[in-house]
Amino acid sequence: MKNILIFKLINIILLISNNKKRKSKNIKIIMIFVKSKPMKNIRLLLLLVIFTTLSIAQVKPTKYIKAITKESLKTNLDIIASDEMEGRDTGSKGQKKAGEYLISQYAKAGIAFPEGASDYYQRIPSAFLNSRRKNSLPDSENVWAYIKGSEKPEEVLVISAHYDHIGVENGEIYHGADDDGSGTVAVLEIAKAFQKAKENGHGPKRSILFLHVTGEEHGLLGSKYYSENPLFPIANTITDINIDMIGRRDDLHKDSNNYVYVIGSDYLSSDLYTICEEANKSFVNINLDYTFNDRNDPNRFYYRSDHYNFAKKGIPSVFLFNGVHADYHKPTDTADKIEFDALAKRAQLAFTIAWELANRDNRPVVDKPGN
Repeated sequence: MKNILIFKLINIILLISNNKKRKSKNIKIIMIFVKSKPMKNIRLLLLLVIFTTLSIAQVKPTKYIKAITKESLKTNLDIIASDEMEGRDTGSKGQKKAGEYLISQYAKAGIAFPEGASDYYQRIPSAFLNSRRKNSLPDSENVWAYIKGSEKPEEVLVISAHYDHIGVENGEIYHGADDDGSGTVAVLEIAKAFQKAKENGHGPKRSILFLHVTGEEHGLLGSKYYSENPLFPIANTITDINIDMIGRRDDLHKDSNNYVYVIGSDYLSSDLYTICEEANKSFVNINLDYTFNDRNDPNRFYYRSDHYNFAKKGIPSVFLFNGVHADYHKPTDTADKIEFDALAKRAQLAFTIAWELANRDNRPVVDKPGN
């Protein structure tokens, strides 16, 4: 009877050991227990069951939220939106410099390029970039990084932002600090927070693709290319969290930057809407503004950023956005005007949404027709 009980306890421990590192450690402990006296076995195994259960139950994103700081966001954005990057027009020398900087930061953090890829680039030929509009764009690249899931690695969460902008016009640099330098550095910092969690033994259960897309300003081209040439099957892509302009405030929120527009979360999935709401209430407490979520909104923001190319494929998608402002698509969209407290809080919200999506038991259900 004692041996049966011990066997059952061992099975419980192995089942609830939610990553390879913890499972390996527990197996070693179990082997020591098995060699000790029978009653002592049972008591010690019971304690291990309790300890393992509590350690898993206590894994929340709170500790890692704090890794996303306004200081680190500022350090990176000051570089991404600097004169050196020359406005990051699609395929330009400046954009390539920005891509190289992002890659250097991923490599420094120990975050690899995706499995199945040869490096951090998804290369996009100029023929594709110019197929709809004759803009004479050169070859360009999406930049991607990746953290493999511990339990469901075949299921992939995408976190996206476009790193291109308008470039140089009439001798003036369009810096694109908010559009979309803010989203670009947010994705980078979110990736670093997940990597820190992984190093502490709390890596995501599902895989995460951190995707910096090109060509957004020329018609969502980078995300279109990825959605038509995905590295991971579209059927295995559970959600896209798209971050485009989260560093400023608009005229509808002159008195506070404690808000973010949430667009599209309920278009394809009731689960995704609920996840966004609950993640915010539990960890961030920012005002979620659904003004532009209205399908009849004349601005049609839902159709104007990169998540839309995922949504068209039936992938639940949410777009986080601060709205437009006086410097939108002007040379004056510079890093000194970014409100880094707001940028940090909105990036933290995206991280908590991603944490839930990457670690919950089931992927978001697709139970709505979309657009």
